[in-house]
Amino acid sequence: MANQGDSAWFPERKDASFIQKICCKIIKSGVIPKHVAFIMDGNRRYALKMKFSRIAGHSMGFDKLTETLEWCLDLGIREVTVYAFSIENFKRSKDEVEDLMTLAKGKFDRLLLERDKIDKHGICIRVFGDVALLPPDVQAAVANAVKISRHNNRAFLNVCLAYTARNEMTNAMKELAVGVENQMLRPSDICEDLLEKCMYSGEASQPDLIIRTSGEVRLSDFLLWQSCYSCLAFLDIYWPEFTIWNFLWCIVRFQLSYDKIQDGKHYNDQMKKRLQLASDKENALKEARMAGAIVNNNMDDLVEHYRLEREKRVNNFINYLHNKRIEFMNSRSTID
Repeated sequence: MANQGDSAWFPERKDASFIQKICCKIIKSGVIPKHVAFIMDGNRRYALKMKFSRIAGHSMGFDKLTETLEWCLDLGIREVTVYAFSIENFKRSKDEVEDLMTLAKGKFDRLLLERDKIDKHGICIRVFGDVALLPPDVQAAVANAVKISRHNNRAFLNVCLAYTARNEMTNAMKELAVGVENQMLRPSDICEDLLEKCMYSGEASQPDLIIRTSGEVRLSDFLLWQSCYSCLAFLDIYWPEFTIWNFLWCIVRFQLSYDKIQDGKHYNDQMKKRLQLASDKENALKEARMAGAIVNNNMDDLVEHYRLEREKRVNNFINYLHNKRIEFMNSRSTID
Protein backbone atom coordinates (compact mmCIF):
# COMPACT_ATOMS: atom_id res chain seq x y z
CA MET A 1 0.00 0.00 0.00
CA ALA A 2 2.85 2.41 0.58
CA ASN A 3 3.51 2.82 -3.11
CA GLN A 4 -0.08 3.17 -4.28
CA GLY A 5 0.19 6.97 -4.57
CA ASP A 6 3.62 7.06 -6.22
CA SER A 7 2.66 6.85 -9.90
CA ALA A 8 2.58 10.21 -11.63
CA TRP A 9 -0.38 12.07 -13.10
CA PHE A 10 1.89 13.32 -15.89
CA PRO A 11 4.47 10.59 -16.58
CA GLU A 12 7.02 10.77 -19.35
CA ARG A 13 5.07 10.71 -22.58
CA LYS A 14 5.47 7.79 -24.95
CA ASP A 15 5.71 8.39 -28.68
CA ALA A 16 2.53 7.38 -30.46
CA SER A 17 2.79 4.90 -33.31
CA PHE A 18 2.64 6.16 -36.88
CA ILE A 19 -0.80 4.65 -37.44
CA GLN A 20 -2.09 6.19 -34.20
CA LYS A 21 -0.87 9.64 -35.25
CA ILE A 22 -2.54 9.28 -38.66
CA CYS A 23 -5.84 8.11 -37.14
CA CYS A 24 -5.85 10.96 -34.60
CA LYS A 25 -5.20 13.45 -37.37
CA ILE A 26 -8.15 12.08 -39.35
CA ILE A 27 -10.41 12.19 -36.27
CA LYS A 28 -9.38 15.81 -35.59
CA SER A 29 -10.57 16.81 -39.06
CA GLY A 30 -14.10 16.33 -37.67
CA VAL A 31 -15.85 17.80 -34.64
CA ILE A 32 -13.99 17.02 -31.42
CA PRO A 33 -15.94 16.95 -28.15
CA LYS A 34 -15.01 19.80 -25.84
CA HIS A 35 -15.95 17.83 -22.71
CA VAL A 36 -15.70 14.06 -22.21
CA ALA A 37 -16.83 12.23 -19.06
CA PHE A 38 -15.75 8.74 -18.03
CA ILE A 39 -17.37 6.14 -15.80
CA MET A 40 -14.21 4.17 -15.09
CA ASP A 41 -15.90 0.88 -14.28
CA GLY A 42 -14.45 -2.61 -14.03
CA ASN A 43 -11.25 -2.17 -12.00
CA ARG A 44 -12.22 -4.80 -9.43
CA ARG A 45 -13.42 -7.30 -12.03
CA TYR A 46 -10.24 -6.77 -14.05
CA ALA A 47 -8.17 -7.47 -10.94
CA LEU A 48 -10.17 -10.65 -10.29
CA LYS A 49 -9.73 -11.72 -13.91
CA MET A 50 -5.96 -11.16 -13.73
CA LYS A 51 -5.70 -12.59 -10.17
CA PHE A 52 -4.50 -9.26 -8.70
CA SER A 53 -5.61 -7.64 -5.46
CA ARG A 54 -8.56 -5.25 -5.60
CA ILE A 55 -6.45 -2.23 -4.77
CA ALA A 56 -3.98 -3.20 -7.50
CA GLY A 57 -6.91 -3.12 -9.91
CA HIS A 58 -7.86 0.38 -8.74
CA SER A 59 -4.24 1.51 -9.04
CA MET A 60 -4.08 0.21 -12.61
CA GLY A 61 -7.31 2.07 -13.23
CA PHE A 62 -5.56 5.28 -12.19
CA ASP A 63 -2.67 4.54 -14.55
CA LYS A 64 -5.21 4.15 -17.36
CA LEU A 65 -6.69 7.53 -16.42
CA THR A 66 -3.32 9.26 -16.76
CA GLU A 67 -2.89 7.69 -20.20
CA THR A 68 -6.39 8.77 -21.19
CA LEU A 69 -5.75 12.35 -20.05
CA GLU A 70 -2.71 12.37 -22.34
CA TRP A 71 -4.90 11.32 -25.29
CA CYS A 72 -7.38 14.06 -24.42
CA LEU A 73 -4.65 16.70 -24.42
CA ASP A 74 -3.37 15.45 -27.78
CA LEU A 75 -6.87 15.59 -29.28
CA GLY A 76 -7.60 19.07 -27.95
CA ILE A 77 -10.29 18.01 -25.45
CA ARG A 78 -10.30 20.80 -22.87
CA GLU A 79 -12.49 19.31 -20.17
CA VAL A 80 -12.63 15.83 -18.64
CA THR A 81 -14.87 14.57 -15.85
CA VAL A 82 -14.23 11.24 -14.11
CA TYR A 83 -16.44 9.27 -11.74
CA ALA A 84 -13.86 8.38 -9.12
CA PHE A 85 -15.92 7.46 -6.06
CA SER A 86 -19.68 7.30 -5.58
CA ILE A 87 -21.39 7.91 -2.24
CA GLU A 88 -22.77 4.39 -2.79
CA ASN A 89 -19.17 3.07 -2.66
CA PHE A 90 -19.09 3.79 1.07
CA LYS A 91 -21.29 0.67 1.38
CA ARG A 92 -18.39 -1.54 0.29
CA SER A 93 -16.31 -3.41 2.87
CA LYS A 94 -14.47 -1.30 5.42
CA ASP A 95 -11.09 -2.55 4.19
CA GLU A 96 -11.79 -1.68 0.57
CA VAL A 97 -13.12 1.79 1.43
CA GLU A 98 -10.04 2.47 3.55
CA ASP A 99 -7.77 1.29 0.74
CA LEU A 100 -9.61 3.53 -1.76
CA MET A 101 -9.34 6.53 0.57
CA THR A 102 -5.62 5.87 1.01
CA LEU A 103 -5.22 5.62 -2.76
CA ALA A 104 -7.20 8.85 -3.30
CA LYS A 105 -5.13 10.74 -0.74
CA GLY A 106 -1.91 9.52 -2.34
CA LYS A 107 -3.03 10.59 -5.81
CA PHE A 108 -4.12 14.05 -4.71
CA ASP A 109 -0.95 14.51 -2.65
CA ARG A 110 1.02 13.55 -5.75
CA LEU A 111 -0.52 16.51 -7.60
CA LEU A 112 1.39 18.89 -5.30
CA LEU A 113 4.63 17.35 -6.55
CA GLU A 114 3.54 17.90 -10.16
CA ARG A 115 2.46 21.50 -9.77
CA ASP A 116 4.83 22.69 -12.51
CA LYS A 117 3.26 20.30 -15.02
CA ILE A 118 -0.25 21.32 -13.95
CA ASP A 119 0.63 24.96 -14.59
CA LYS A 120 2.43 24.09 -17.83
CA HIS A 121 -0.76 22.55 -19.24
CA GLY A 122 -2.96 25.19 -17.56
CA ILE A 123 -5.09 22.53 -15.84
CA CYS A 124 -7.68 23.52 -13.25
CA ILE A 125 -8.65 20.64 -10.96
CA ARG A 126 -12.18 20.70 -9.60
CA VAL A 127 -13.83 18.19 -7.27
CA PHE A 128 -17.57 17.57 -7.47
CA GLY A 129 -19.30 15.89 -4.57
CA ASP A 130 -19.99 16.07 -0.85
CA VAL A 131 -16.36 16.45 0.18
CA ALA A 132 -17.37 16.65 3.86
CA LEU A 133 -18.17 12.90 3.73
CA LEU A 134 -14.50 12.09 3.09
CA PRO A 135 -11.95 11.45 5.87
CA PRO A 136 -10.26 14.69 7.07
CA ASP A 137 -6.86 13.81 5.56
CA VAL A 138 -8.47 13.14 2.16
CA GLN A 139 -10.42 16.40 2.42
CA ALA A 140 -7.12 18.22 2.99
CA ALA A 141 -5.43 16.52 0.02
CA VAL A 142 -8.39 17.36 -2.24
CA ALA A 143 -8.51 20.97 -1.06
CA ASN A 144 -4.76 21.41 -1.62
CA ALA A 145 -5.00 20.16 -5.22
CA VAL A 146 -7.97 22.41 -5.93
CA LYS A 147 -6.25 25.40 -4.37
CA ILE A 148 -2.96 25.15 -6.29
CA SER A 149 -4.71 24.86 -9.66
CA ARG A 150 -7.60 27.29 -9.17
CA HIS A 151 -5.97 30.01 -11.29
CA ASN A 152 -5.63 27.79 -14.40
CA ASN A 153 -8.21 27.89 -17.17
CA ARG A 154 -6.83 26.22 -20.32
CA ALA A 155 -8.05 22.75 -19.37
CA PHE A 156 -10.27 21.30 -16.64
CA LEU A 157 -10.12 17.99 -14.79
CA ASN A 158 -13.32 17.40 -12.80
CA VAL A 159 -13.12 14.57 -10.27
CA CYS A 160 -16.44 13.29 -8.93
CA LEU A 161 -15.63 12.14 -5.41
CA ALA A 162 -18.26 11.23 -2.79
CA TYR A 163 -20.71 12.02 -5.56
CA THR A 164 -24.11 10.97 -6.84
CA ALA A 165 -26.35 12.97 -9.16
CA ARG A 166 -29.27 12.67 -6.72
CA ASN A 167 -27.15 14.13 -3.93
CA GLU A 168 -25.98 16.90 -6.27
CA MET A 169 -29.53 17.88 -7.24
CA THR A 170 -30.77 17.67 -3.65
CA ASN A 171 -27.93 19.90 -2.48
CA ALA A 172 -28.66 22.41 -5.25
CA MET A 173 -32.31 22.60 -4.16
CA LYS A 174 -31.22 23.18 -0.55
CA GLU A 175 -28.96 26.03 -1.69
CA LEU A 176 -31.86 27.61 -3.57
CA ALA A 177 -34.12 27.25 -0.51
CA VAL A 178 -31.53 29.07 1.60
CA GLY A 179 -31.29 31.77 -1.05
CA VAL A 180 -35.05 32.35 -0.98
CA GLU A 181 -35.24 32.15 2.82
CA ASN A 182 -32.49 34.78 3.16
CA GLN A 183 -34.17 36.96 0.51
CA MET A 184 -31.23 36.76 -1.84
CA LEU A 185 -33.58 35.20 -4.40
CA ARG A 186 -37.28 35.27 -5.16
CA PRO A 187 -39.16 32.03 -5.85
CA SER A 188 -39.85 33.39 -9.36
CA ASP A 189 -36.07 33.57 -10.00
CA ILE A 190 -35.75 29.79 -9.89
CA CYS A 191 -35.41 28.14 -13.30
CA GLU A 192 -33.50 25.31 -14.96
CA ASP A 193 -30.39 27.40 -15.60
CA LEU A 194 -30.21 28.65 -12.00
CA LEU A 195 -30.68 25.15 -10.59
CA GLU A 196 -27.87 23.94 -12.85
CA LYS A 197 -25.54 26.69 -11.68
CA CYS A 198 -26.17 25.70 -8.05
CA MET A 199 -24.93 22.15 -8.60
CA TYR A 200 -21.43 20.99 -7.70
CA SER A 201 -20.70 21.11 -11.44
CA GLY A 202 -22.23 24.56 -11.89
CA GLU A 203 -19.06 26.04 -13.38
CA ALA A 204 -18.51 23.16 -15.79
CA SER A 205 -19.88 22.73 -19.27
CA GLN A 206 -22.26 19.86 -20.08
CA PRO A 207 -20.44 16.72 -21.28
CA ASP A 208 -20.56 16.14 -25.03
CA LEU A 209 -19.60 12.48 -24.68
CA ILE A 210 -19.96 10.05 -21.76
CA ILE A 211 -18.04 6.78 -21.92
CA ARG A 212 -18.64 3.83 -19.62
CA THR A 213 -16.57 0.67 -19.57
CA SER A 214 -17.27 -2.79 -18.08
CA GLY A 215 -20.30 -3.75 -20.20
CA GLU A 216 -22.84 -2.10 -17.88
CA VAL A 217 -25.39 -0.02 -19.81
CA ARG A 218 -26.46 2.58 -17.24
CA LEU A 219 -25.23 5.87 -15.80
CA SER A 220 -25.24 4.76 -12.13
CA ASP A 221 -26.29 8.16 -10.77
CA PHE A 222 -23.59 10.03 -12.71
CA LEU A 223 -24.31 13.47 -14.21
CA LEU A 224 -27.99 12.65 -14.69
CA TRP A 225 -28.96 16.31 -15.13
CA GLN A 226 -25.99 17.25 -17.32
CA SER A 227 -26.20 14.24 -19.65
CA CYS A 228 -29.52 15.09 -21.34
CA TYR A 229 -27.72 16.08 -24.58
CA SER A 230 -24.66 13.86 -24.28
CA CYS A 231 -23.66 11.10 -26.67
CA LEU A 232 -23.45 7.89 -24.62
CA ALA A 233 -20.95 5.14 -25.40
CA PHE A 234 -20.94 1.83 -23.49
CA LEU A 235 -17.97 -0.49 -23.95
CA ASP A 236 -17.80 -4.18 -23.10
CA ILE A 237 -14.28 -4.00 -21.66
CA TYR A 238 -12.92 -3.24 -18.20
CA TRP A 239 -11.47 0.21 -17.57
CA PRO A 240 -7.79 -0.89 -17.36
CA GLU A 241 -8.26 -2.47 -20.82
CA PHE A 242 -9.45 0.82 -22.41
CA THR A 243 -7.29 1.75 -25.43
CA ILE A 244 -6.83 4.70 -27.76
CA TRP A 245 -8.75 2.71 -30.39
CA ASN A 246 -11.75 2.36 -28.08
CA PHE A 247 -11.53 6.10 -27.42
CA LEU A 248 -11.37 7.02 -31.11
CA TRP A 249 -14.37 4.78 -31.85
CA CYS A 250 -16.36 6.65 -29.17
CA ILE A 251 -15.39 9.98 -30.72
CA VAL A 252 -16.48 8.77 -34.17
CA ARG A 253 -19.82 7.80 -32.63
CA PHE A 254 -20.08 11.31 -31.17
CA GLN A 255 -19.29 12.85 -34.56
CA LEU A 256 -22.00 10.77 -36.26
CA SER A 257 -24.64 11.93 -33.77
CA TYR A 258 -23.39 15.52 -33.45
CA ASP A 259 -25.90 17.25 -35.75
CA LYS A 260 -28.97 15.63 -34.20
CA ILE A 261 -27.76 16.42 -30.69
CA GLN A 262 -27.10 20.05 -31.63
CA ASP A 263 -30.60 20.34 -33.10
CA GLY A 264 -32.06 19.10 -29.82
CA LYS A 265 -29.92 21.48 -27.76
CA HIS A 266 -30.87 24.44 -29.96
CA TYR A 267 -34.59 23.64 -29.65
CA ASN A 268 -34.28 23.34 -25.86
CA ASP A 269 -32.35 26.63 -25.60
CA GLN A 270 -35.02 28.44 -27.62
CA MET A 271 -37.78 26.92 -25.48
CA LYS A 272 -36.04 28.04 -22.26
CA LYS A 273 -35.70 31.59 -23.61
CA ARG A 274 -39.40 31.72 -24.46
CA LEU A 275 -40.38 30.40 -21.03
CA GLN A 276 -38.07 32.87 -19.28
CA LEU A 277 -39.48 35.78 -21.28
CA ALA A 278 -43.03 34.71 -20.43
CA SER A 279 -42.08 34.46 -16.75
CA ASP A 280 -40.45 37.90 -16.79
CA LYS A 281 -43.55 39.45 -18.42
CA GLU A 282 -45.87 37.83 -15.89
CA ASN A 283 -43.81 38.93 -12.88
CA ALA A 284 -43.10 42.42 -14.23
CA LEU A 285 -46.85 42.95 -14.72
CA LYS A 286 -47.63 41.59 -11.26
CA GLU A 287 -44.97 43.82 -9.70
CA ALA A 288 -46.24 46.91 -11.54
CA ARG A 289 -49.85 46.31 -10.47
CA MET A 290 -48.83 45.79 -6.85
CA ALA A 291 -47.02 49.14 -7.01
CA GLY A 292 -50.09 50.79 -8.47
CA ALA A 293 -48.32 51.63 -11.72
CA ILE A 294 -50.28 52.25 -14.90
CA VAL A 295 -49.25 49.83 -17.65
CA ASN A 296 -49.75 51.44 -21.03
CA ASN A 297 -47.14 51.40 -23.74
CA ASN A 298 -44.20 50.92 -21.40
CA MET A 299 -44.60 47.16 -20.92
CA ASP A 300 -41.32 46.45 -22.72
CA ASP A 301 -39.50 48.84 -20.37
CA LEU A 302 -41.07 47.19 -17.33
CA VAL A 303 -40.05 43.73 -18.53
CA GLU A 304 -36.50 44.89 -19.27
CA HIS A 305 -36.21 46.49 -15.83
CA TYR A 306 -37.48 43.31 -14.18
CA ARG A 307 -35.07 41.17 -16.22
CA LEU A 308 -32.08 43.28 -15.18
CA GLU A 309 -33.08 43.16 -11.51
CA ARG A 310 -33.61 39.39 -11.70
CA GLU A 311 -30.23 38.82 -13.34
CA LYS A 312 -28.59 41.01 -10.69
CA ARG A 313 -30.12 38.91 -7.88
CA VAL A 314 -29.14 35.67 -9.60
CA ASN A 315 -25.54 36.78 -10.28
CA ASN A 316 -25.12 37.98 -6.69
CA PHE A 317 -26.39 34.63 -5.41
CA ILE A 318 -24.12 32.62 -7.71
CA ASN A 319 -21.14 34.72 -6.56
CA TYR A 320 -22.14 34.09 -2.95
CA LEU A 321 -22.30 30.34 -3.62
CA HIS A 322 -18.96 30.39 -5.45
CA ASN A 323 -17.25 32.20 -2.56
CA LYS A 324 -18.86 29.86 -0.04
CA ARG A 325 -17.36 26.85 -1.80
CA ILE A 326 -13.95 28.49 -2.06
CA GLU A 327 -14.05 29.23 1.68
CA PHE A 328 -14.94 25.61 2.39
CA MET A 329 -11.97 24.33 0.38
CA ASN A 330 -9.64 26.91 1.93
CA SER A 331 -10.77 25.83 5.41
CA ARG A 332 -9.71 22.24 4.59
CA SER A 333 -6.44 23.11 2.87
CA THR A 334 -3.13 22.71 4.72
CA ILE A 335 -1.08 24.93 2.39
CA ASP A 336 -0.83 28.72 2.13
